[in-house]
Amino acid sequence: MILQLQNVKKSFREPDGHRLPILNVPRFSVERGEQMVLVGPSGCGKTTLLHVIAGISRADSGVIRIDGIDIAQLSEAARDRFRAARIGYIFQTFNLLPGFSALENVMLGMTFARGRKDRSRAEGLIERVGLSSRATHKPSALSVGEQQRVAVARALANRPSLILADEPTANVDRGNQQQIVELIRETCREERVTLVLVTHSLEVSEQFDRVDRLESINQPNVAA
Repeated sequence: MILQLQNVKKSFREPDGHRLPILNVPRFSVERGEQMVLVGPSGCGKTTLLHVIAGISRADSGVIRIDGIDIAQLSEAARDRFRAARIGYIFQTFNLLPGFSALENVMLGMTFARGRKDRSRAEGLIERVGLSSRATHKPSALSVGEQQRVAVARALANRPSLILADEPTANVDRGNQQQIVELIRETCREERVTLVLVTHSLEVSEQFDRVDRLESINQPNVAA
């Protein structure tokens, strides 16, 4: 088991001071090497769940165990180091640095975990996602689909054990959506990386054997 959540809760404070419950996940787990998708409509808490798993946001309570380590017990700095070393995150909006080339964006991601850049690894990943001829181009010179391919390469840069993909096809045109999902799945399979992908797209979810609906595991309005 690479990922295990137990009694994970997350809420946000509203302007009037009341707490708005977003997550209440009694139990959720993913096996090592598994590829699965979480589906649900926009605004149902999918991104919040990924942020909590990645340690970007701290859960109010509960256990979030990744590779046997409960990241809910770590400090913010320790969570950042853990995420950089063990988790690859594919953002919906790519989050590429505009002043750097595709290759440089992948290499910069390496410094957060190990403090050094492995150019040959970065070049290999850029080649793997089909962008060798575009490696020196900055994001503004790349198509949306190409930017997402760079984001996939960057997520794999540090050889993570878990990839979290947040609506990776939301900003990609329909013609490239299946290619992006196939690319993510193939590269994760080759790198032996576990994949958790969230989406509201049925076309995307149909490509996976395991599909969980967020509302089936999340009960935010149920009291403990």
